[in-house]
Formats: sequence, structure tokens, C-alpha cells
Amino acid sequence: MRHWLMKSEPDCFSWDDLVAQGKAEWDGVRNHAAQLNMKAMELGDRALFYHSNIGLEAVGIMEIVRTAAPDSTDPAGKWMAVEVAPVKKLAHPVTLKAMKAEPALAGMAMIRQSRLSVSPVNEAEYRRILAMAGETD
Repeated sequence: MRHWLMKSEPDCFSWDDLVAQGKAEWDGVRNHAAQLNMKAMELGDRALFYHSNIGLEAVGIMEIVRTAAPDSTDPAGKWMAVEVAPVKKLAHPVTLKAMKAEPALAGMAMIRQSRLSVSPVNEAEYRRILAMAGETD
């Protein structure tokens, strides 16, 4: 199982929106590097749900429940989307400030490429973020 971090602006689509829907297409990603990451996702992979722009914090854990397929919001059919389902809300959100202050996360893709909306998280980084949140997964 791989791990990911997926960003969404909470005023557009929040953790609470995902929970209310039960599952959702992660659509609207229009960056080639982020698209490559989504195409690499497999069923059962876990992703941290990160509130970008407002909050700047990881707030929950999601599971990939459908692999990359055409994005329903792209009439040209150029872009892909995955489907995600909520697993659990983090006991304590982990802020970007806290992530940047944690030496074990210094090499994390999201820290190095802050504008990337979908990025890989290695096992050690994922476990460290969960520990910071008071979780074990």
C-alpha cells in the first residue's frame, strides 16, 4: 500500500463534505505531476486529506476506492480523477507549520513542492504525521 497527500480548499470541498457524501471523485486536478501521482494510485492506498489555502493542515485519512479514470469535470477527456472514501478524521490536525518544523519530514514532497496538489508520502513520513496527529491508522 502506498500513501499520498491530497489537497483541497475547504471552502470548495472539505473533509466534512467528503464524510457527508461517503465517497467522492477527486476531480479538477490540472497539473501533470499531480496527474502522474493519481495514475500511480492503487485500490486501498491511503491518502492524507489536507485543507489547503484555509487551515493549512492534514485533517483526515482517505482510501482510494477507484483508480484513475476520466475526470467527469473535463469535457475534453484529457484529465483523470480517482475516487476516495473517508477512513477517519485525525484526532488532532497536523498543520503545515508543524510539518515544516519536523526534521523527519524535511524531504517530504509536499514540503519541497508546496504547490503540488497530489503528492506521494513515504511510509516513514506517513507514520510520523499519524504520530503527530495522535493516530496509528
